[in-house]
Amino acid sequence: MSDKSPMNEERAGSDTPDLRYLLDGAEAFSQSVFPDSEALFKSLAHQQAPHTLFITCADSRVSPEMITQTRPGELFVCRNIGNIVPAYGEMLGGVSAVVEFAVLALNVRQIVICGHSDCGAMKGLASGATIADEMPTVHAWLRNAEAARSVVQARKLEEEKIVQAMVEENIRLQLTHLRTHPAVAGRLAQKQLQVQGWVYDIGHGQVSVFDENAGAFESIPEARARMQQQK
Repeated sequence: MSDKSPMNEERAGSDTPDLRYLLDGAEAFSQSVFPDSEALFKSLAHQQAPHTLFITCADSRVSPEMITQTRPGELFVCRNIGNIVPAYGEMLGGVSAVVEFAVLALNVRQIVICGHSDCGAMKGLASGATIADEMPTVHAWLRNAEAARSVVQARKLEEEKIVQAMVEENIRLQLTHLRTHPAVAGRLAQKQLQVQGWVYDIGHGQVSVFDENAGAFESIPEARARMQQQK
């Protein structure tokens, strides 16, 4: 299918994408994308062996496979509002099940928790706006990040720095929560699992990595050099 097909012209210029728009995209995948990677998809047809559990926000601007430049079958992705991992036992459900399955059934070797700039969940928490009446489920869910808000409030930061500070502090908090999960704790003790926190800057296309020993975020080259020294 050429780039000048009616389908591609419509997708490029549509201001109101609807279900037909999605169907057009699925058809384009089947006809134009799938044939180039048919061998890969056939190898994945009956099994998966992802190396990484990637926990990130449901924000539409965050694309895990694009950010990490990985192929289908490499990432086991869990997305939710605020890239939250409730502490074990606090809110057993989808995220807890994903973590348990990824670690014990799929034997992932890494878990990444990835937050992002301009996060709506962190904006809501930072502002202190109450959403309990309009979105009670969202309100209850974001209690799992409440400790991050308390830490940032205690720092008395300038207003324009608060949301980014919330994003970063939330990564620290969710990494702590992640380690309370028995499956994770066990594999960490056996040195069969690594965990890492990221923040993705949407506007600049850059990832910063949390150095837990230093308690600060660093660039990818800095993180790579640190990890090399630790080998």
